[in-house]
Amino acid sequence: MPKPTQALFIAAPASGQGKTTITAGLAYYYRQQGKRVRVFKTGPDFIDPMLHQLASGHPVYQLDLWMGGEAHCRQLLADAAQDADIILIEGVMGLFDGAPSSADLARLLGVPILVVIDASSMAQTFGALAHGLATYQDDLPFFGILANRVGSDIHADMIRDSVRVDTPLVGIIKRDVAANLPERHLGLVQATEIDDIEQRIAAMSNQIQLTALSDFDQLPKVNFQNTPASSIAKQLQGKTIAIAKDAAFSFLYQANIDCLQQLGATLCYFSPLADDPLPSCDAVYLPGGYPELYLNTLAAASNTQQTLSTHVALGKPLLAECGGMLALLAKLTDKHGKTASMWALLPGEAIMQPRFVALGMQSVDLGDGALRGHTFHYSKLNTSLSPIAKGSNPHGKGVSEAVYQLGSITASYIHSYFPSNPTAVAKLFS
Repeated sequence: MPKPTQALFIAAPASGQGKTTITAGLAYYYRQQGKRVRVFKTGPDFIDPMLHQLASGHPVYQLDLWMGGEAHCRQLLADAAQDADIILIEGVMGLFDGAPSSADLARLLGVPILVVIDASSMAQTFGALAHGLATYQDDLPFFGILANRVGSDIHADMIRDSVRVDTPLVGIIKRDVAANLPERHLGLVQATEIDDIEQRIAAMSNQIQLTALSDFDQLPKVNFQNTPASSIAKQLQGKTIAIAKDAAFSFLYQANIDCLQQLGATLCYFSPLADDPLPSCDAVYLPGGYPELYLNTLAAASNTQQTLSTHVALGKPLLAECGGMLALLAKLTDKHGKTASMWALLPGEAIMQPRFVALGMQSVDLGDGALRGHTFHYSKLNTSLSPIAKGSNPHGKGVSEAVYQLGSITASYIHSYFPSNPTAVAKLFS
């Protein structure tokens, strides 16, 4: 039976408005009240969920209607609703950006929308923007508008006076440098790399407590319908998969981990940054991350390199995604022009660029149907390898990422979403 659960969808008119910080602050606020909070992130994002996991105390899953499909998204939410008091969903980019958009997902699920607007560079225009977002589509479930990064009491009065009476303004958040989160290429700095991250989350939670909390304490309830999950054959039963996991290799979907376990695999972890030797295993998963930030450490990781080389020489599968692929190359050059030798299991080199090289959804067929995912990287690859397949964007535009194979290695810039095709995933690790 569906369990009615308080829920809120946090969106914005664009990226950079502060919705990630607000979402984390709300999660922390509710958790401090003793409530069980589950947070979801819209779209293919690895970094924001790390922050939300810390704030909520629970793993964070992605909701993407294209990568996972409607039934999968509904199942994730229904499962969470069984033991959650509050479900928070953070949107992606602007409220109406993309196809499907955050608005499409909120409408489909019936979750009321809170729109976070950065008011730092506007005054009375705030009211016009708020009204437009609230009324642009008349069938949206709407909770209200939150003004973020307001500079002073006078500024707050201007914002408040600009908002029409038919546009619910549920709070005004003052600018607080103690709650700011540092950024780098690909987005926010990872939560595990920020020493005072809990204090920053607590600072935002404190700002939320200073605003109109009566609205946030009375969130509407949503019935998250349970969708029977399709059974997954235990195609990896008896197989052990070693997964690289540390600050350099951290782009791991929780749903990917779950999928491997549902396929029957036993999982173990190792840290290339710690120069761990590869654990005893049947296959290896090198996810994406930030190898370019740790050139010297990874170049010196001889135990990791040698045991990976032995693994490949024995013909055992290795799947490398984006940053994982970069570490397997002969050379990698960071954004400052510093070059280091990598593990040389794949020919070629990659050079970091001043702006992103590729961004978009990807679908690739390696012989077992479409495996969906996304790409987002700042490096340019030069290799003598010829691709065995190329991904395609669902909109027919943008980049078409190559998939390479050399011996038992499969490598690509594509971050695959394993639940989109468990059979294809099982083949990659078999």
